[in-house]
Amino acid sequence: MSFRDYFGPSKKEIWQKLCPEIDGTFVDGGFWKSDQVIAKVDEWVITLDTYTISTGRIASVYTRMRAPYINKDGFRFKLYRKSMFSGLEKLFGMQDLKVRTSFLDDKYIIQGNNRQKVQELFSNPRVCALIKVQPDNYLEIEIKNGPGLFGRRFPEGISELHLLVGGVIKDMERLKSLFELFSEIMRQLSLMDSASPVS
Repeated sequence: MSFRDYFGPSKKEIWQKLCPEIDGTFVDGGFWKSDQVIAKVDEWVITLDTYTISTGRIASVYTRMRAPYINKDGFRFKLYRKSMFSGLEKLFGMQDLKVRTSFLDDKYIIQGNNRQKVQELFSNPRVCALIKVQPDNYLEIEIKNGPGLFGRRFPEGISELHLLVGGVIKDMERLKSLFELFSEIMRQLSLMDSASPVS
């Protein structure tokens, strides 16, 4: 038996097959960098890659989607699954909000700096449906103003929609579902007059 027989197709094979499904381009990261899929949806450029967070001896790998945009009104939110550690993840200046959608309020913590906009975003039935079908593992979606404590912040007025899921996703249907979810959130942010494309 070959390695492929035991472990199935590689991430690279699956992501290359994903490209024609989403009109994307595969970028080989080589030995040192992560492979990427870059796709344009409407006026947004979405990058799919993997991201590793190292905490001492443990390194956790995530599948990531991100897209920069002009944040027209400073709106921010973060959605993540409830866990025993949820209370430790409060973001400064962000309120815990209820969106009056039972499965979201039951399974997720949603924080934001504008209650009305958070509720408007998650009143989009397609966004809710696509979140609902995601498996019960790590899922986080947020608007970020920079790559993190030790990275360079984005230029003034630029934010990034950022999605993380646990592990390296090689399931084609799930990748398409995540891509559709991400795209729908970008469209909704635009409809809410919170986002415009980076020129």
